Amino acid sequence: MNKLLIMKKLIIYTLLLFVSFSYGQKKELRNANKFYTSGEYSSALDLLDSSKSLFDSSDDKIKSEVMLLYGKIHTSMEDFSLAIKAFDMSRNLGISNQILSPELSKLETAIITSAVGDNETENFSEAAKKLKMVYDINPEMNQEYLYYAASSAVNSMDYNLALEYYLLLSDINYEGIETKFYITEVASGSEIEINSETEFNLLKKSKDYSNPREEETESKLPEIVKNIALIYKELGQNDKALAAIETARASNPDDVGLIITAANIYFELDNKEAFKLAMSEAIKKEPNNPVLYYNLGVVSGELGEKEAAVSYYEKSIELDPSNENSYLNLVALILDGEQEIVSEMNNLGTSRSDNLRYDELKKVREDLYKQCVPILKDLIAINNNVEAIRTLMNIYGTLGDNPGYVEMRNLLDQQE
Repeated sequence: MNKLLIMKKLIIYTLLLFVSFSYGQKKELRNANKFYTSGEYSSALDLLDSSKSLFDSSDDKIKSEVMLLYGKIHTSMEDFSLAIKAFDMSRNLGISNQILSPELSKLETAIITSAVGDNETENFSEAAKKLKMVYDINPEMNQEYLYYAASSAVNSMDYNLALEYYLLLSDINYEGIETKFYITEVASGSEIEINSETEFNLLKKSKDYSNPREEETESKLPEIVKNIALIYKELGQNDKALAAIETARASNPDDVGLIITAANIYFELDNKEAFKLAMSEAIKKEPNNPVLYYNLGVVSGELGEKEAAVSYYEKSIELDPSNENSYLNLVALILDGEQEIVSEMNNLGTSRSDNLRYDELKKVREDLYKQCVPILKDLIAINNNVEAIRTLMNIYGTLGDNPGYVEMRNLLDQQE
């Protein structure tokens, strides 16, 4: 009988101790929350740390709430990696998504804001790591932040880190294609971009707006592949650079962006023949792209294929008459070799045969100049390009065209 009574007392004592212990846990958690709410983050953290042994013996519900509070405090104190760990533990202990999701959103916003500040102060390395954290919080929804993290890593010249991020982007096949929404204001006749699909759908129903349209942005995959290849090149791993391009092209053979990327890598690696082949392939797919012809003109000129280079520059100008570099490069190409002509003229003697040769060379030189005059005039007509004005002035001076020389000199004075 006495034993039974002792057992009952022991059970009651144990229950009272448990209730008291549980009450103590909840009390300390409430007090820590009060410190947090009033902005006393260090005090809240100290209280949680000093109550660790108390919370260690609590059930998972209390532990999940404790870790949630740790995450909120670390978010406010910008200890982002600790915040992520705390929220992960809270999730594993059974905290509901309804409670956790808003806190994770606050954490993401805090990290992004901090990373933006780091980029503005050119602390690119920290920005890259923080933006990667945002991706890690929600890899399905936050892939764009991995892309931004890679860009920041490049800016910090941490090429190994940038390569790690770009390779991950390639592995998840990130394209970053966005849908842009546009609509025209009837009153002004101006087209404006709408920031959300919801607003766009509302405005479509309004009589104040017309001509709604949607437009998808270009895929970022070619740029990502290009950056992977360029980083490999920067690291002295040219074989991997080319392999990255070929792998991407194998799965996207008709992607002109990737073809041009491959061409650029070949150019960077000084493989100009491969560059020409890739650019020629790109032209077959985009025959009216002036930039492609311009680039082919540059490389053909460097390879000594003068006639081909001239035709490429002329085609580039035909497709885009405002491309100043095409005019200037074409003139430079035509005048290439002039120095050799002048050098031979200067080394000739005074014999009859030398005088005849001199006259021949003089005519060749003048013909080159005359060939450049209309090209330079066309360029000057676009926007008074100073380099074109100065070159044409010198040509007129050499040809003995005094009115032309004076006209260009006066025009040059006006520009300068």
